[in-house]
Amino acid sequence: MALRFAARRTLSSAPPLLHKSTAAATNSVVRHGRSASSSSSSSSPKANKKVSSDRLASVIDTVNDRKLPPELRGQRNNVRSETDIINVVEQRVWHAMEEGQFENLPGKGKPLDLTSNPHADPAEDTLYRILNKNGCAPEWVELNKEIRNSIAEWRVTLRKAWDYKGGQDDSKWLQCSEALKIQLRDLNNKVFRYNLIVPFGRQMFGFKWEKELDRLSDEIQMDK
Repeated sequence: MALRFAARRTLSSAPPLLHKSTAAATNSVVRHGRSASSSSSSSSPKANKKVSSDRLASVIDTVNDRKLPPELRGQRNNVRSETDIINVVEQRVWHAMEEGQFENLPGKGKPLDLTSNPHADPAEDTLYRILNKNGCAPEWVELNKEIRNSIAEWRVTLRKAWDYKGGQDDSKWLQCSEALKIQLRDLNNKVFRYNLIVPFGRQMFGFKWEKELDRLSDEIQMDK
């Protein structure tokens, strides 16, 4: 009797356990689905970002490839330096010369027309021509002449002051060197201004006191 009662109790209690396990499994599936969807949603922006960066890199590669001569297109990875491009240009020039493409060009044997610069900005070219007709030069040209004349005079003064160095009384040399340093600083200010207004590629380096002393010392050694 007790055995039957235990069996019935076991059978009656089994379904709730089954339902609980089923519910737990269902909840696990739901949680897994949510985590999968969240992970996919979180990875989606990364994937889109990677696709966008790949497309941008592809566009950049295409643009850079089109900048190359036709002989080198599709071989951009093999182009190590500008020398490879220069070689292609030189080959084109030599082929054109061999084919006679430089013969009987317009203006052959006649002096070049230097009244205008085809590579300059039209507005600047017009301004330069007006200045030239009136016997004037652009500001940067005048400033370049002023800097070169000033540094030449400054170096002559430095050489004269050099004679006072190493004597019994260095006070004269110290006094002259301080004055020369101030003048050199003013020259460097003009160089800085010149570099701001000069066309690109015509900038000059500033002057350094130590390098000027080394330069003068080398000149004195050569004169001996």
